[in-house]
Amino acid sequence: MQLISIVQPSCGGSISSLSTQVYRRKRLKILGEIEPAGKCHKEEANLFKFLAPPLLAAVVALSPICNPPVSLGQTVDAQKGATLFRRACIGCHVAGGNIIQPGATLLSKDLQRNGVDTEEEIYRVTYYGKGRMPGFGENCTPRGQCTFGPRLREDEIQLLARFVKSQADQAWPNIETEGD
Repeated sequence: MQLISIVQPSCGGSISSLSTQVYRRKRLKILGEIEPAGKCHKEEANLFKFLAPPLLAAVVALSPICNPPVSLGQTVDAQKGATLFRRACIGCHVAGGNIIQPGATLLSKDLQRNGVDTEEEIYRVTYYGKGRMPGFGENCTPRGQCTFGPRLREDEIQLLARFVKSQADQAWPNIETEGD
């Protein structure tokens, strides 16, 4: 409550008498005496009543109960997804864009427009390919639609689809990959 007295010196007079007020309050607390309730204490109580609900709401909203931290598993998956993306996709899809076909980016609006806005659809397109995009699945067919480079395992494509969906939902923020 001493901070309130510093902010509002009108409760006890001028700022020069502030040190006297602080000394008197400490002395009264040490001696166990009760200071008579005056105008200053009523103002402090009213200010506390006014500020308590929004401060309590802010503390609860920012607490880990309402916003649990990202688990280590999610962080590791995001890092692995970023590494896979860098290895297999970054050549055409830098920052979620598309240097080959501008209307087929990995941004949310384009994914929705092209009907590829779920993890399952992203998985299917990544596995089998679509249009100019080659498929990367181990059993991708037809042969002309599939990449000539290294293929990805099913679990890698699932991880990659989860990563792409997550990044698209966040408008492709920068993410560090393993080895950066």
